Amino acid sequence: MEDLKHKFLGFINKQGTKIPSMGFSDETYHTIPAETLSVNSKTVSESDRPADQDILESIQAAYFSMNENFDISRFELSKLPETLDCDHIERDFKTLKQQHQVVSKKVLQLILQQQTSCNVEFENVVHIKNQLSETITVCQDSRQELSTAKKQFITSLGILANYRKRQLVQNLLHSLNTIKTLHCTEDRLQELLNEENYPGAITLLQECHAAAITYRHFNCVAALTQKLQETLVLAEEQLDQALAKVCYEFDAVSYSKLQAAYRLLGKTQTAMDQLLMHYTSAIHNTAFSIVHSYASTRDNQDGGGKRQYKQLCTSVPQAEFISCLMELCKSLFTIMLSYYQLVAWHGRNNVEESATMNEGQSANLEENFDKQYIKKKLENGLNRVWHDVQSKVSVYLLNSDLAWYKFEQFVQVLSVVHRLMEVGEEFCGSKSEELQESIRKQSFNYFKNYHTSRLEELKIFLENESWEICPVKSKFDILQLQEFKSLRSVLKNFKIRPQNTQTMQGGIQSPDCNSSNHSQDGSSVSGNYFIRFCNTGTPFDTRLDETLYEEDFLADVADEASGYCSEDSEDESEELKKDFVDEYADENVPKVSKHKKERHNLKAPILTNTTLTVLRQMGKYLQMSRLLRPIAFDIICCMNQLYDFYMYAVHSFFASDLTVSSSTLYTIKLSSTLNRITDTLIQDNLTGEDQTGTNRDKIIKPHLSPMVNLNQAECLHGLAERIVAVESLIFLSKQFESLQSYLEHLVSPPNKKMLQQFFNQTINIAYDVRRPVYMSVVAQAFDLRQILIHMSKVNWEVKDVMSQHSSYIDMLLREIQIFTMRMDDVSTKVAVPKDIYNSLWENIAHIVTHTLVEGFAFTKKCTNGGRALMQLDFTQLQSKFEKISGLRPMPHKEYVESYVKAYYLPETELEKWIREHSEYSSKHMLSLVSCACQNNKKTKQRLIAVIEEMEKTGVR
Repeated sequence: MEDLKHKFLGFINKQGTKIPSMGFSDETYHTIPAETLSVNSKTVSESDRPADQDILESIQAAYFSMNENFDISRFELSKLPETLDCDHIERDFKTLKQQHQVVSKKVLQLILQQQTSCNVEFENVVHIKNQLSETITVCQDSRQELSTAKKQFITSLGILANYRKRQLVQNLLHSLNTIKTLHCTEDRLQELLNEENYPGAITLLQECHAAAITYRHFNCVAALTQKLQETLVLAEEQLDQALAKVCYEFDAVSYSKLQAAYRLLGKTQTAMDQLLMHYTSAIHNTAFSIVHSYASTRDNQDGGGKRQYKQLCTSVPQAEFISCLMELCKSLFTIMLSYYQLVAWHGRNNVEESATMNEGQSANLEENFDKQYIKKKLENGLNRVWHDVQSKVSVYLLNSDLAWYKFEQFVQVLSVVHRLMEVGEEFCGSKSEELQESIRKQSFNYFKNYHTSRLEELKIFLENESWEICPVKSKFDILQLQEFKSLRSVLKNFKIRPQNTQTMQGGIQSPDCNSSNHSQDGSSVSGNYFIRFCNTGTPFDTRLDETLYEEDFLADVADEASGYCSEDSEDESEELKKDFVDEYADENVPKVSKHKKERHNLKAPILTNTTLTVLRQMGKYLQMSRLLRPIAFDIICCMNQLYDFYMYAVHSFFASDLTVSSSTLYTIKLSSTLNRITDTLIQDNLTGEDQTGTNRDKIIKPHLSPMVNLNQAECLHGLAERIVAVESLIFLSKQFESLQSYLEHLVSPPNKKMLQQFFNQTINIAYDVRRPVYMSVVAQAFDLRQILIHMSKVNWEVKDVMSQHSSYIDMLLREIQIFTMRMDDVSTKVAVPKDIYNSLWENIAHIVTHTLVEGFAFTKKCTNGGRALMQLDFTQLQSKFEKISGLRPMPHKEYVESYVKAYYLPETELEKWIREHSEYSSKHMLSLVSCACQNNKKTKQRLIAVIEEMEKTGVR
């Protein structure tokens, strides 16, 4: 095997001179012909030689082993069989020879391929050798220069050592001076605190504390550090005391210094929390001290110890209640004003700092967090401060007895509380539910007793009323009354006042939010309280509504005008008067007086002293409604009861003597309203039974004053008094109508519909009272019985058409003339406007036409001539009536004309006419059928059956 190795190496060395410069091929490698090679010559015939790649793959893996102990010879020998075979050995030799040739060939190829890389690497090695030579030269030069630097550095260290000693001495001297300053800090600190230079004091303390920490290694400074800490605590206490003073009087300069000091301490959030606690304490202590000062006398008499705030409130004397309330509101407003200015200061400060940051300065994250924290605390503090304020006032109100206060005093209390609620709304937008509830409880009991007394008082006024005109000026207005003094500006401006008021909630805004300069509590100005009273004074410095207003609405003698009330009476021609008088010259009928009589002013409203009393009470009720919005609807309903009672009294006084049928005189609304008033407000029994039941809130039925005489025919049965009563009711209804929009403004939307229903069903029907009241006069002024008797004597069976009207028409016209003259006399006592004049004549026409139909119904038999006479009589009456009254056409004339014309209807159409005209009574229809069908009994019986059927079914 060793021999094989030597041969293989020898073969490689022999072939070295034949290696081409750029590679080799099989032709150049195999120089010996295959046929000349033999085993002994170590050549192999290539006639049957396999491919090189197959030969390489046929090489056993053992030949490629990396093991150093691998012996190729032994490996080949180990493969020989026990019995040697020359042929087998020859074949293995041949195979190994081929493998050796192929491997040699492959190795040579690899060497040739890597020859260029090898040359490059040799060049690199030479280059590195040159660089190493240069490096050795540089190192030698550096060592020489370092030796020179060493000598020079030793000299410099000496200089530095001396300089260091000098610095140490200077530092020691500075430390000694600082320690000396620290010992003198306390006196300087107290001076700064007394000067209210809080930032300077805190800065000084912080500097001293930092210095003490720096020099704590000195024994003398260690004791001083504890003393500085105690001084810092005392300084913070003084800052807290100064912070507490802010609650009572805000000073922007002083507060700015406090904020700067707390900012230096890093306690701005803590300072804000502490300040809010001071405000709470200030409100409690202020309220307690004020109430205690008014109740202190009684406390001393009781000899007890310290009492709670609620107990002190019950000890305030009634005579001092209002004074104590106003003093309490003043002091609490001062605290609220301080808080308002505090919030405003922070708002302005944030704006200024934001503007500074916009100019290029960046904001600190911690400072922004502090600002947001303070802003949030201040916003929440608004509601907290107001809650504390209204709680103190509410407790004071609830623990006081206001039931027996006079109205003016009670309204003053309401005004003060309402002003406080306005302040609270401007302060934080709160609706003051707690304060409203407390005043509502106090007001409900007070108003209940007050309203009962006012109804009793109104009953007394009505029963003693003479129903004479109270002379007032033509331009009289309810706002001229003292009770409406506080309502004038409100009634004029409530529609244009914005409903939403800007508050400080969510940020500081200008409170110039109210377009009206008039307060709801009656004072001349309202709103902007924290601006108008920022320097001096409070909204409670003057007593509200205490000034008396000089009323000037009564008319003087010179203000009264003269003239007959009817505008048409002056237009009547003298010829008409002459014809009217001459026609009855032989009848000895009284003539119309032509002399000019004294007349009243037609433009002045008609009202009585009782009407003024009701108007004054309306003003008081409105004051309470405005100040007591939670129970405003209840108060307005009670005020409406005053009107109901007045209407009921007018109707019961002057319409109870109605002598004719009232079925057509009352509207449905008027009848239902009178029934409602009777059921809900009027107590019929006089024994006082059931006072704890349904009659407890009712009032006894009033009675007309004996001074009023309604039985004199010469005075038209009290027509003057009736006119005054009815027209004063109408005037009162007009005043209610003028207040309707404001009343609806005071109540909630659900109650607004009920209020509108009251106006539609009660207030708007005041004019309907005229008809039954004036009909009572007309029905008694005419002798209807005598007229019917005269009509019954008329012969309606005449055959020829008459040219002369019947005598009962003359009698009826005489009655009308007498009524006219008496009404002229009445007009000298009371003004009779056009609408009253027309209403009277409309009632006269109503009763005259119905009387004619009633008289015609007495007719048993009637010819065509008789029917013509009926038309002639009515035509004569109508023409004279229109001339006298001035009403054209005559009212209700269709009632007579339709009835008379029915006589001419054929029997076939008469039934239809009977069914369509239900305004006539069964008596009228039976008479008509009897006359129209006197020759046809069958038709007569049929129509009578129809009339009886309609009467049974209730159609007639």
